[in-house]
Amino acid sequence: MIRSELIQKIADENPHLYQRDVERIVNTVFEEVIDAVADGNRVELRGFGAFSVKKREPRIGRNPRTGEAVHVEEKHVPFFKTGKLLRDRLNGKES
Repeated sequence: MIRSELIQKIADENPHLYQRDVERIVNTVFEEVIDAVADGNRVELRGFGAFSVKKREPRIGRNPRTGEAVHVEEKHVPFFKTGKLLRDRLNGKES
């Protein structure tokens, strides 16, 4: 599902809301999650999962084409851990 499909689904299920308001709400939620993770904070949505940032240390990697050693700098990467409810639903354990 892409963002526009999510907005349309929410708007269809809530006919009392204008689509432009639903779009503003969805965009605001995503922006807040992005801002919080970018600031190094953890965002937990109970039952769905948690977004956080993991630090990858600098290391020596290999260029797969030439086999040459390459220095890979330290970097921060987004990480998502699924919640129990989502994991259970994916594995057919409805609760």
